[in-house]
Amino acid sequence: MNVLVVGAGAMGRWFGKSLDCDLAFTDADPAVAERAAEQVGGKAVELDTSETFEAVCLTVPLPAVDDAIEDHAEKAETALLDLTGVMAEPISSMAKHAPDKERVSLHPLFGPENAPGNVAVVAAEPGPVTDEILSALKSRGNTLVETTPEEHDEAMTTVQAGAHTAVLAFALSANSVPEGLRTPVYDSLADLTEQVTSGDSRVYADIQAAFDGAEDVAIAAHDLADADPTEFERLYRTAKMKTNRAEDESEDEL
Repeated sequence: MNVLVVGAGAMGRWFGKSLDCDLAFTDADPAVAERAAEQVGGKAVELDTSETFEAVCLTVPLPAVDDAIEDHAEKAETALLDLTGVMAEPISSMAKHAPDKERVSLHPLFGPENAPGNVAVVAAEPGPVTDEILSALKSRGNTLVETTPEEHDEAMTTVQAGAHTAVLAFALSANSVPEGLRTPVYDSLADLTEQVTSGDSRVYADIQAAFDGAEDVAIAAHDLADADPTEFERLYRTAKMKTNRAEDESEDEL
């Protein structure tokens, strides 16, 4: 099998490393594609190459996914995949531009440095080629989580947009604290802050633009800041109840 990876950044390289096949990389920056080919193996091709491949996987920034699918769908002989982090839009776009192809949307729920992990999967039109790719990801220790575009994108409002907003808001509002005066809760938040801020700011900005969730966090923070002790206790109990409910649902799924 030969596969073209469109977008040769960190996730594109992770995807390429996960496969045992003939790889080609392309990118808006040819030098990035060249480096990916050197690091992962395979070759670099021009963005407008006329060459075709059994499978094409789009690992481009969120705002570019629709245009990328339109531009590169014809290069896919059998299968078209995306690995962008949003699912409703690419699933719809792939159906429009590659109706006769195998079509799968993937979202690794981790950064490449934290692999392996859970990979969300919407297999809109699976087949032998995409099955082989999914099998390769699973053999690398990843857990494939089947979902729907709607369920995935709704979850990302909390899992990504809301969580990132909460962590970055803490980072922006926190004062410097002497080592001996820190608490376990503070240290946990500080660790999360370091993890989030070690990434690519553009990626986080794209996530905020793609998913709602930030406003709900801002409203909750405002409510807590304005609450008198009685109201604060009520909000605390509500938070505890929601946390316990989420834990119970997770146990039920197991």
